[in-house]
Amino acid sequence: MKTIIIGAGRGRRLEHLTAQEPKPFTVIQGKRILDWVLAAHRANGITDLTYIGGYLLDVVKQNYPALQFRHNTEWASNNILQSLWYAADDMDNGFISTYADILYQPGIVAKLLASPADITIAVDTDWRTRYRHRSLHPTTDAEKVTVAGGRIARLHRAIPDNEAAGEFIGVAKFSPRGAQIFKTYHQALPPNFQFEGKIPLARAYLIHFLNYLVEQGVEIKFVTTPGYYIEVDTLEDYAYAETYWQLPNPQLIASTV
Repeated sequence: MKTIIIGAGRGRRLEHLTAQEPKPFTVIQGKRILDWVLAAHRANGITDLTYIGGYLLDVVKQNYPALQFRHNTEWASNNILQSLWYAADDMDNGFISTYADILYQPGIVAKLLASPADITIAVDTDWRTRYRHRSLHPTTDAEKVTVAGGRIARLHRAIPDNEAAGEFIGVAKFSPRGAQIFKTYHQALPPNFQFEGKIPLARAYLIHFLNYLVEQGVEIKFVTTPGYYIEVDTLEDYAYAETYWQLPNPQLIASTV
């Protein structure tokens, strides 16, 4: 199993922290976010790791020579889905994809690896607790999911909070067949395709494509984590992660302060 890390963007909401270093180099409790991500996968025996970079890619290459690299040359004008596609040649034997600006535990990677489904995503079931501490990142930005019959029914930011089973944390596993499904459906999209009739292919997030797959009848399963996950997107998130990451359950403890 290979892990593909999607880390091409600038991360402007972290302001000065990404002025001279890539967003995944942001240090949380003495360790870069990228190191936390790598540790979660290496703890599960995954050593085949590809990094999709764009902004300051040379800096990542200099610091992590053991990684394989794919260069998203259009990183300033495209988004997560198209960024992931730069690693299409790395997908055929199955892969885990992960955002590069998130903190999570090795246990959720283990759950993904144990899933027999062709496509499985990781979902935080305690997501609302964390959003109580995110004034700069409202729940309308959360990559929420609904479920039915043990599978994903919908992935969409517009899902009402009280209907959401959780939030997609940005980590997903594709078996070899799941990878083929991903590639087949992606390759079939015309260049002028728009998700939901308004989101161009170049600007689509991964959740837009995953929800599209669900709408086409593709089964997507899920595994859960009750917290133990933090997205670092703003300076507010950075301060939160510095305080609460690595506690027994950072979300639950934070909800009591």
